[in-house]
Parts: sequence; C-alpha cells; structure tokens
Amino acid sequence: MLTAYLATEKFLPELLAELKNVKSVHGNLVLTDGPLQSSVWAQNIWLDCQISQFESISQAAKQLKDHGKLWCLYSFDHHRRAQLIQENLPRLKDRTLDFLGPLPSVPLGAWTLLEKNSLLYSSQTNSLFPLGEIHFNEDKVTPPSRAYLKLWELFTVYGVKPRAGERVVDFGSCPGGWTWVLQQMGCHVVSIDRADLAPQIAALPRIDFMKTNAFTVKPQDIGDIDWFFSDIICYPDKLLELVEMWQGSGLCKNFVCTIKFQGKTDFETLKKFQEIPGSRVQHLYHNKHEVTVWIRKSSL
Repeated sequence: MLTAYLATEKFLPELLAELKNVKSVHGNLVLTDGPLQSSVWAQNIWLDCQISQFESISQAAKQLKDHGKLWCLYSFDHHRRAQLIQENLPRLKDRTLDFLGPLPSVPLGAWTLLEKNSLLYSSQTNSLFPLGEIHFNEDKVTPPSRAYLKLWELFTVYGVKPRAGERVVDFGSCPGGWTWVLQQMGCHVVSIDRADLAPQIAALPRIDFMKTNAFTVKPQDIGDIDWFFSDIICYPDKLLELVEMWQGSGLCKNFVCTIKFQGKTDFETLKKFQEIPGSRVQHLYHNKHEVTVWIRKSSL
C-alpha cells in the first residue's frame, strides 16, 4: 500500500522526521510504503496511491478520469507536460470559503508526474481543498492582524469551536485577532496581554481585558472557563507548563493553543503535547513555523 504526504518546502524536513517507511521523495511529496501514518506536518495526504504508465497526454487524462471525477495537480517536474494533462481534465471550481460556511461536498483526487510517462495518483485525499490549501474570503478591514485566520480554519474546517455564551480566555491576545474572532462567536472573552488591544477590538462588548503577563495569572484569578485559547509567543515547554497548570486546576477542559517554535522545531515538547489525552496537533494551512494543538474532553 502506497501513501503520499505533501508538505510545503519549508517544512519538508519536519515531515521527513516524523514519517517511517519512506520509499521516495518527489519535490515536497513523500511516498511511503505501508499503512496510513499520523502526520502533523502533511498539508495533504494521498490515501491510496497508484502508479501507471502512459504514452500520450490524452491517455494520461483518460486514466485519471477513469478513476475519479475531479483532480488536482502537484507539479514538481515536467511542468508543461503536466499542465497539458491537467487541461484535459474537468476544471476545478473555486473553493474559497466563507467563515463558518459550508465545506465543499465533492472530494478531490491528486496526481503528479514521477517521470515523463509515469503517473502517481490517488483518487482519495484527506482534504476537500486543492493540495490542502485553504483560502477564505478574508475580512481585510476589522481584524488587526492575520492571526485570526488560524481560528477561522480551525472552526470552519475542523469544526472545533466554542458556542455563543461560553466564557473563554485568550492569552497573548494583542493586538486582538483571536479575541475578535471569539467575540464574534458570541463568547465572553477574558483577553490577557502585556500590550494593549487595538482600539476597535477593545471597544467591543463582552471583552474583559487584563494588561498583565500571562504566566503570572493563576487559574483561580480567572475562575471557571469553557475554553483556554493561546497564541502567545513563548517557548513550547513554557506553554506546556501553562496548559498543565490549567488542566490541573480543573477549571477548564477545552484548549486551543499555537505552539510556536523558536529556531529549531522542538520535537520533544511537541511529542509531550501529543501524549496529552484527547489532544490533536496539526500544522494548519495558516500556521507559520508553529503548529496548533487542541485538547478536548474526548478526542476529535
């Protein structure tokens, strides 16, 4: 059984570090032998890969159409030839999302040229978006930074989101992108940072701002909350200590955090987050050199 994992070029080393049974690497696409593996760094996973040979552009396109309706090209070599094959396939409609809008209903296959006359393809992938690239109709006016897109992706694509009326804390909130999203969800937000929120965010209702260091705040200072959110800039081990303190307090059971790496990727601390019961760690499309972890009462 062949499975392929696609990462961006920047995070190919991280992907290679976590995968076993690597058969070959084609650009940023890693082909493995054996069953599906859990992956933090794969942007797109090709679940049932096949390799076939062809003689002509039309023959290659027919092979793909015989195995699926819609196909997305990953091109790393023989670009013009690959593009000619893609042009003979049904055209993909735009899949740009609205925040909390419906997801596409028709799945996508993915393919590439291994050699001039050799196709690697999978009619099944783990994403409804071309090569796992998720784009939104962005609000380019209200939010003070683009960090809000991480929550938009998590809430819309993964379905991990708080409900209106819930009480949440947002650590490292300045300038207020996450606080804004949470307020728009109808939450009551305790927003914490040493720097001020952007004025347009601070003026919104249901936001209580605390100008202080997140690591000096004790759970008892805040009380019961439904969700713990953190996009704070700190070393991964410090974030782990903060999460463990709040878990130990019993005052919160749902967590969403960005693990930001300072320099090299901290695989050791990353593994500790993965070992927390009910946790999932994923490099979202809108993450930089960081990953998002969410922890629920039951794993999603």
